[in-house]
Amino acid sequence: MSEAQNIQWFPGHMTKTRRKIEAQMGLIDAVAEIVDARIPVSSRNPDLAGILSGKPLIILFNKCDMADPVVTADWIRYYESKNIKVLPVDCKSGKGLQQFEPSVKELLKDKIARNAEKGMAGKPLRLMIVGIPNVGKSSFINRLTKGAKAKVENRPGVTRGNQWFSIGKQLELLDTPGILWPKFDDKTIGEHLAFTGAVNDRVVDVEWLAMRLAELLAAEYPEALSNRYGALDFSVDSYELLCEIGKKRGMMIRGGEVNTERAANMLLEEFRSGKLGRITLERIPDHA
Repeated sequence: MSEAQNIQWFPGHMTKTRRKIEAQMGLIDAVAEIVDARIPVSSRNPDLAGILSGKPLIILFNKCDMADPVVTADWIRYYESKNIKVLPVDCKSGKGLQQFEPSVKELLKDKIARNAEKGMAGKPLRLMIVGIPNVGKSSFINRLTKGAKAKVENRPGVTRGNQWFSIGKQLELLDTPGILWPKFDDKTIGEHLAFTGAVNDRVVDVEWLAMRLAELLAAEYPEALSNRYGALDFSVDSYELLCEIGKKRGMMIRGGEVNTERAANMLLEEFRSGKLGRITLERIPDHA
């Protein structure tokens, strides 16, 4: 079994981001939080609840095409039981995003009615887009604005400043930089964020991370590993399993040993890109 590591990453710019978000809450009508459908618990910042000051909330389960559809449906039912709207989407392809504007109007129908009573019918609705780094906020905005200027890059922390974008005459979206929280009290949350790339690989031991991922997949989705890499012995420890995977891909070095660093990088990349199939690492807790 791989030993636990405590993953921490809280660059100084994220403290500034939190202050910016708090300072602009008075400008917005609602919040759209983008989470990773594969890790719907770990990709929700627990600090946001306190920052958002009771603003109406809609949650977008991004990367839904890479998540287990059965588990995603369970999560949607769970949030809807709490009167929170969830949209399964894929921000890169645009899947599900056609439901965003109607859902926002439904969420803010009382606000729209009040605006009409005040003679401000058609006043744009303002939403803040929030989420952790690398979860898809910029891709979401670029899709809705058909290629506006929000910068997209597949690494954490690219968006630095708050930017406004207009979606037709009805919506205005405030993009914010991704924000993590000061400390991952639950080590599993840190691991899950690292698996998906929300935490930069430079601050973790990639081989250890891949061993933990292999261990989890062997327990929850063994067929995903077997379908991708062939027959594997799931009774071995996580290091040996990573070696088996590397051997199946011919990642050998002199002396007949496996290049475990290459195997680790390959396993993480294939999970992150969806090549292992539709996987969700987090279920609704039993006490929910």
